[in-house]
Amino acid sequence: MLSTVLAFLVTIGVLVIIHEYGHYRAAVACDVKVLRFSVGFGRVLWRRMHGETEFVVSALPLGGYVKMLDEREGVVPPSELSRAFNRKSLKQRAFIVAAGPAANLVLAVLLYACVNWAGVQELRPWMAQPEAESLADQAGLQARDEILSVAQVGADAADDEGWQAIRSMSDLQWQFTQAALAGRDLRLQVSHNASGAVDPQQRGSRTLTLPLSRIPAAEVDAKLLDRIGLMGPYVEPIIAQTMAGGPAERAGLKAGDRIVQINGQVPTDAAQLRQLIGASHDQGQVKPIQLKVLRAGQSLDITVTPAMKEVDGKQLARIEAGIGSPPAMVEVSYGPLEGLTLALNRTWDVSRMSLEMLGKMVVGQASLKNLSGPLTIADYAGRSAEMGWVHYLGFLALVSVSLGVLNLLPLPVLDGGHLMYYLFEGLTGRPISEVWMERLQRGGVAIMLTMMSLALYNDLARMLGSH
Repeated sequence: MLSTVLAFLVTIGVLVIIHEYGHYRAAVACDVKVLRFSVGFGRVLWRRMHGETEFVVSALPLGGYVKMLDEREGVVPPSELSRAFNRKSLKQRAFIVAAGPAANLVLAVLLYACVNWAGVQELRPWMAQPEAESLADQAGLQARDEILSVAQVGADAADDEGWQAIRSMSDLQWQFTQAALAGRDLRLQVSHNASGAVDPQQRGSRTLTLPLSRIPAAEVDAKLLDRIGLMGPYVEPIIAQTMAGGPAERAGLKAGDRIVQINGQVPTDAAQLRQLIGASHDQGQVKPIQLKVLRAGQSLDITVTPAMKEVDGKQLARIEAGIGSPPAMVEVSYGPLEGLTLALNRTWDVSRMSLEMLGKMVVGQASLKNLSGPLTIADYAGRSAEMGWVHYLGFLALVSVSLGVLNLLPLPVLDGGHLMYYLFEGLTGRPISEVWMERLQRGGVAIMLTMMSLALYNDLARMLGSH
């Protein structure tokens, strides 16, 4: 819990400082006097003067601001009128406002580049047996299939975009999300990796088409892989451990045992083995399970009588053993130029997809459940920090992109709203009136409060298991 809170505070602190520093540096470059640089809102906890600017840390750490000399906010001495924000040219004011979101996007590029250069251990895209009758099953995916590359199918179903190499499960999930959100099918270049070989040349390959266009944009969310029917990465059907006194231990199963048959059926992977065990009952009455086990090169026949357990509100048979070997991992890293190029592409893709998702939510084509708030951010901050600093940097980059994109939305209380004011001024030759400014501000506040309330509701619903 403490690590989650600390990771969240570091995340918010870094992103706010970078955002406001963008505004600050742009203002200084345009010779605007900056009165205060604040991290947080409310009561001041720490302050220090540096030159003509007061730097402060305030009690509420969910944001920050840069206060500049401005005639609209107080009397400005005649000698400093030329340094007031409102006296600057339209281009200078727009530059200062846009510099905050731009700083977040630049930070995201640098963070993604650091992740690419440092390298990270990720799940290998070696697939488990898909759920029966699912999209993945209908497409022809099988257990031990490894995804080598993907390509979105063009609008005419014949013109594919360029093939993208897949190096990890996170790469694959990203491509699935983009294709499903665009309403396009995805071609998969697949090799059947029965032996676990790393070199694709050692295995044959085939091309499949995954019909992601059948998934409505409203269902593109955190459960997308479940809707496709993917059960996760391939895991060997091996007994990892047995619980003391449980059915597995009493029957003589041991850690390291490989299950080669269950009731005469060959399990394709650990996921299917768990399913077959869970279904070993008849209306709540357990049925003995006949297992053929491979132990130290010797084949053994073992009978296990499972126990009934309630799992997510359902009664399932359990042998009280950990099932599955550790999933295969792969080191993903890139050289200096390739890593930077991929970082630029990822920042662009995340920005574009974020805007597409927001647009689809506005018109009702995407679920509002995708909107996340501070509780979800804190949860993922803590999880990524526990996985290591490289994973945390990747998470920080994602949130930095989201913050940059959010602030560019044309809502009056955000930087994008001010840029819209300047666009109006540039087109008409006059600034927006004070009356309309006040009306738009009120509307913007109402919209932001609604979004924040919905995001917080989604956070609580996820924590309670309702989403």
